[in-house]
Amino acid sequence: MTALPEAPHSTGVTAATEFKPPRQRPALGIALRVAAMICMAGLNALVKWTGSRGVPVFEIIFFRNAFAFIPIGIYIWRTAGLEALKTRRPVAHLRRSISGLLSMVCSFSALQHLPLTESTAIQFAAPLFMTALSALLLHEAVGPHRWGAVAAGFVGVLIMVQPQPGRMNLLGAGLAVTAALGTAGAMVAIRQMAAQERGQTIVFYFTLAGMVTGLVGSLFLGWRTPDLGTLLGLMGCGLVGGVGQLFLTEALRRAPVGVVAPFDYSQLIWATALGFLIWGELPHPATVVGAVIVAASGIYILHREIRRFRQAR
Repeated sequence: MTALPEAPHSTGVTAATEFKPPRQRPALGIALRVAAMICMAGLNALVKWTGSRGVPVFEIIFFRNAFAFIPIGIYIWRTAGLEALKTRRPVAHLRRSISGLLSMVCSFSALQHLPLTESTAIQFAAPLFMTALSALLLHEAVGPHRWGAVAAGFVGVLIMVQPQPGRMNLLGAGLAVTAALGTAGAMVAIRQMAAQERGQTIVFYFTLAGMVTGLVGSLFLGWRTPDLGTLLGLMGCGLVGGVGQLFLTEALRRAPVGVVAPFDYSQLIWATALGFLIWGELPHPATVVGAVIVAASGIYILHREIRRFRQAR
C-alpha cells in the first residue's frame, strides 16, 4: 500500500504535512479512513485482475503511478503548490523510493500468486517490521511490551503462511513478506526526513520515481499493449490508488492517528468481499486466525507508540 507520508507516531498510513490543520472531526476522520481502505482493497483487486490478463508488473506500476498523479497533483496544487518540488534531502528521497518500490513490486507480484485476502493480511505485518527497524536503524527505545507484540504478530504471520510441506505457497508468501518489509523500510525513511520535508514533497517524488521505474522496467522487460477493458482497469489502478491516498491524508487531518489507524484493518473485510465476488475466494481458517493476531499486535503497538509519544511530549 502506497500512502502519503505519516506523522512520526503513525503505524501504517501517511498524511501530508499541513501547517494549519482543520477543526478535528473524529467521525469524519473514521469515515475517510474506511473509504481509504475500500480504495486500497479496490486497488489490489484491480492489480490482481490486470495481472491475470497478462499485464506485466512493471507496466501496472507505471499506470498506477502515472494516473495517480491526477488526484495527487490536484491536491498538491491546492495545498503546497510549486513549493512541493523543493527538497533538501534528495538522497533520503532515493532511499525512501527504493524501499517503497521494492514493496510495490513484491506486493503486486504477490497478488498474482495468493488469494486477495491472504496477500493483504500478510502485508499487514509492516508495522511489526517497522518497530524492529526503528530500534535497529533509528535507535528508538522499544520496550518489552512492544517486542512482545512484535513476536506475537510474527506468530500470526507464520499461521497465515502455513509453513507445512505441500501447503505453503513459498513464492507468494515470500513476496508478501518482502513487500511488508519494504513498506516498513519506507516508513522508517519517512520518519527520518519528516521533520525537514513536506508531506507533499515526499509523495510527489515517490510517485514520480514509481512512474519512471515502471516505464523503464516495462521497456526493458517487455511491454504488453492492453486492450480497452484492461487499459481502463490500469487507469483505475492509478485513480483509485491516488484517491485512496488523499482519503488517508484527510483522515489524519480530521482526527488523531490513534482514533483512525485501527480502521486500517477493515481493508481485510473489503479484500475478502472482493475476493469472493470476483474470484470466488474464501479465506482459509488459518488466514483468519493469523490475521486477527497480526491486527491485534499492530493495534497494541500503535497504542504503545502513542503512549510513548505523549510521555515524550
